[in-house]
Amino acid sequence: MPYLTDTPEGAVLALRIVPRASKNAIAGAHGDALKIRLTAPPVDGTANAALIAFLADTLDIPRARVQLLSGATGRNKRILLAGCPAARARSTLTPKT
Repeated sequence: MPYLTDTPEGAVLALRIVPRASKNAIAGAHGDALKIRLTAPPVDGTANAALIAFLADTLDIPRARVQLLSGATGRNKRILLAGCPAARARSTLTPKT
């Protein structure tokens, strides 16, 4: 999956964020990124905080292990899931069809 890379630190996710959605959800692939819908507005880091909380809860890992690598002010983001193998992230984040 092009949106998920395994590194020595953990899995790196390429994401496309859709703020102000009706619910928090994984929406599937969007080019080389995984699309995630968030209810939070993109104001003052609110959507970034909601994204970190959503990923931590979905993957059942501490929020401190979800780190924003790039894209703090845009819709395209790269996230490090520290200590989380790519295989685990893939099995949890892949939308069920």
